[in-house]
Amino acid sequence: MVTVELQKIANEVRRNIITSIHAAKAGHPGGSLSATEIFTYLYFNEMNIDPANPKKEDRDRFVLSKGHTAPGLYATLALKGYFPVKDLITLRQIGSYLQGHPDMKHIPGIDMSSGSLGQGISAAVGMALSAKMSNESYRVYTLLGDGEIQEGQVWEAAMFAGARQLDNLVVIVDNNGLQIDGRIEEVCSPYPIDKKFEAFNFHVINVEDGNDFEQLKVAFDEAREVKGKPVAIIAKTVKGKGVSFMENQASWHGTAPNDEQFAASMKELEK
Repeated sequence: MVTVELQKIANEVRRNIITSIHAAKAGHPGGSLSATEIFTYLYFNEMNIDPANPKKEDRDRFVLSKGHTAPGLYATLALKGYFPVKDLITLRQIGSYLQGHPDMKHIPGIDMSSGSLGQGISAAVGMALSAKMSNESYRVYTLLGDGEIQEGQVWEAAMFAGARQLDNLVVIVDNNGLQIDGRIEEVCSPYPIDKKFEAFNFHVINVEDGNDFEQLKVAFDEAREVKGKPVAIIAKTVKGKGVSFMENQASWHGTAPNDEQFAASMKELEK
C-alpha cells in the first residue's frame, strides 16, 4: 500500500481514537496517537492477517504490551474490518465488548489480553517460541511503551528471546519520551534503549521518525531479513501526534478531551 493511502488511514484512526475516548470520558489518547502509524503499518501493510478469519492458524500475531493504548488498536482493527466502526463509541461502557484494555475472549482480532505493563512481551515471546517448536511460519509482533520497559519482566523476556534466537519475533518500542509522571529519563531512564536490547542478542533498528511510513517500511523490511536473532525496532514518536495541543504533553497520557477539546481535535484532523 502506498504512503498516501496509509496516511489517510492513519488520519481516520486518529479521528476514531479521539471520538471513542471522548465518548467514554476516559482513556489514553497520548500513546494511542503516538503509535498510530505503527498500528496502521502493521495491520494494513505488514502482517499476514484476515479479518474474515481472525483465528486462522497461520496468521501473524500481535500483542499490545502497553495495553492502555487499546483505543489506538481498536480504531485500527475496526477500520481493517474486524468489527463495526460504529461500536468504537461504546469504549469502556458497561456491557460493551470494547473494554479499557484488550480482551482476547470478546474482541475479534485480539491475540492476547494485556494491560499489566511488562507482561505482554512475555506472551509474545511464548508465541514466537511455540511457532519455532511447531515449525510454523507465522511472525509475532509486540508493541511496548518506553515507560513500560522500566519493568524488569521486559528484560527477562528479552533475555529468553535472545538466548533462543527467536528471529520470528519483532519487538517495537514506542519511544515518545513521556510517561504518566513526565519525561522517561527523569522518572527512571531506560536509555540507551538500543544498547540494552543489543546486549540481549537482539538485532536493533533505530527509526528516527516512527510517525513516518517510509521510515517504518525500511525498518520492517530489514526486520524480515534478519536471521538468528529477534529484532527490536526503537521508533521515536511524538506523544499525542496529530492533535497540536496534545503533542509532547504528558498530561494527555490518560486524559479524555472535553466537548470543546473534542471539537478542536476533530477540526484539526479534518484538515
